[in-house]
Amino acid sequence: MKASATLLLALAATTAQVRADAAVGSDVISLTKDTFSEVAQKPLSLIEFYAPWCGHCKALAPEYEKAATELKSSVPLAKVDCTEQTELCQEHDVRGYPTIKVFREGEPSEYKGQRTADSIIGYMKKLALPPVSELSADKVKEFAESDKVVIVGFFEDKASDEYKAYEAAANKLRDTFLFGATTEEEAFKAQRVKAPAIVLFKKYDEGKNTFDEKFEEGAIAKFVQTVSVPLMDEIGPENYGYYMESGIPLAYLFVSTPEERKTVGKDIEPLAKEFRGKVNFVYIDASKFGGHAKNLNLKESWPAFVIHESEKNLRYPFDQANKLNAADVKAFVQDFVNGKLEPSLKSEEIPTDNDGDVKVVVGKSYPDIVLDKEKDVLIEFYAPWCGHCKALAPTWEELGKEAKKISDKIVIAKMDGTENDLPSDAPFTVQGFPTIKLVKAGDNEVVDYAGARTLESFIDFLKENAVNGGGAEKKEAKEGDDKKTEEEGHDEL
Repeated sequence: MKASATLLLALAATTAQVRADAAVGSDVISLTKDTFSEVAQKPLSLIEFYAPWCGHCKALAPEYEKAATELKSSVPLAKVDCTEQTELCQEHDVRGYPTIKVFREGEPSEYKGQRTADSIIGYMKKLALPPVSELSADKVKEFAESDKVVIVGFFEDKASDEYKAYEAAANKLRDTFLFGATTEEEAFKAQRVKAPAIVLFKKYDEGKNTFDEKFEEGAIAKFVQTVSVPLMDEIGPENYGYYMESGIPLAYLFVSTPEERKTVGKDIEPLAKEFRGKVNFVYIDASKFGGHAKNLNLKESWPAFVIHESEKNLRYPFDQANKLNAADVKAFVQDFVNGKLEPSLKSEEIPTDNDGDVKVVVGKSYPDIVLDKEKDVLIEFYAPWCGHCKALAPTWEELGKEAKKISDKIVIAKMDGTENDLPSDAPFTVQGFPTIKLVKAGDNEVVDYAGARTLESFIDFLKENAVNGGGAEKKEAKEGDDKKTEEEGHDEL
């Protein structure tokens, strides 16, 4: 506890100096390039990079202010206006608003909490503590009730291998969870545990879970990450990222009325516990987020159920022609877990006329066109609403004509990423638009295109990288020249 007290005192002592820079009446410090390092170099601080016109930033502002007021004696909260401090924001790789970063003595890391005052306060308080807080027997109950999720370890000896594994797991997860430990016999008796033991306390579902596996860092971390997830919570913008980062497939139950939640939801909720650790279950309010159904290959008809394997971006919708009931949904989820389900492939119809300079690819035709081993295929994944895609379109059409002059075995293609899915075995996912990939002839190796979106740059890229673009011959010639140069510049002994 001394370590955490020392850190909090140090933070409090250094915070006062920069409070004068904060706006009048605000506990959030406004930073410029001249004052940034003063806050970022502190033992612990939180900095928001924002734009005044950003809607999400405006929504965050009152929550951020509340958190700043609560934490002002220990952890400074600051903000940078990226419309005025452009270079500073570029230096810190700010690509969207708001971007929130934690700084420890100048070292940044991503803020992974929710954008609410309570979440920010809890998150930063955790970071101000050591990975594992030492607890006396009379403090265990109070500590266990101090947050929504708290983990307490009970050990006879801090030098034991079990404690070391617990401490390692705590250090790995310290940004998200609060860990404590006690070595006092009185605490063991009060909690009715036999050391070594680990108990996760939570303010929902069962109330607590006890670790019952081998004391290894990985097993402990997995236990915490698994049982800390609510059995069936409602998903929204504030916790969507948490579920995506878990890496566990997510089962959505779309409901549009309280009645659907009471009937269908209560029928399916027990499955969340049965498949815990393999599939996470959530409710999603179809009246607010019904549009997300299309992203998951569902029609906007409720209630509806779908499993999303986010790491591969694969969707498994339950047949909407059938009524949802616990028995059928259980069988469906079990088949998914056993690898018996085929993912849904969204695809437009194959165009009847596809003889243009740029080939149109849809989900159904992807293997035939893009994976043609005789040809190199440079494909653009686009969205009809994407401004950058619209700006690229004339150049892409021109490239279709020019590529034929290099080789008739180079194909320029495009695919609407909003209406078509990649095959389940594709070695990549599309995260934004436009995304441009070269799928090479022969082994279908995929090469990312990250150059300028100009005709000249695309042509140079194809000549350098396409199997049929002359790149192989160039490479062999260059290697020959390098070998010759090496031989000419080498003195034999």
